[in-house]
Amino acid sequence: MPDRIYNVLFLCTGNSARSILGEAVMNKLGEGRFRAYSAGSQPKGQVHPMALSVLQGLGFDTTDMRSKSWDEFAGAGAPQFDFIFTVCDNAAGETCPVWIGHPMTAHWGIEDPAAIEGEGQREAFLQALRYLQNRIALFLALPISSLDDMAMRRKLKDIGQGEGASAKAEASE
Repeated sequence: MPDRIYNVLFLCTGNSARSILGEAVMNKLGEGRFRAYSAGSQPKGQVHPMALSVLQGLGFDTTDMRSKSWDEFAGAGAPQFDFIFTVCDNAAGETCPVWIGHPMTAHWGIEDPAAIEGEGQREAFLQALRYLQNRIALFLALPISSLDDMAMRRKLKDIGQGEGASAKAEASE
């Protein structure tokens, strides 16, 4: 059993697709070590139906999935986050709330699968899910308790610049 459970927040503008996928993957792969949440700066109010379809089809728990504002996590009583990952370029450029505890942050931007309509949308969601699974698996393999802040920041940035990185994530220095 780990010494503690790390809290992770995935941020996106609409909190309907990419951040929802990240939350589901982290909760499944990091179970017992990590607890993931997701939020948006301008939440759409509902989870994209294709996100739910893809997650359910692959056995992910979507029971409590909902589109919510990041304000929900900025107030008293909210979980204190250890890590916050932006998964869309818009959210990475926005002024975020001040997070209690100064969590480690990184931009893991990927292209929006919800931007694809009609033919190809399911594949776009599956591809986004694969990119997030790869990044989260790399993150989970890190020796978190033994890395200093500078080394951890570098590793998180490198993960965010991996395969499928959005143009902003690839260019971030």
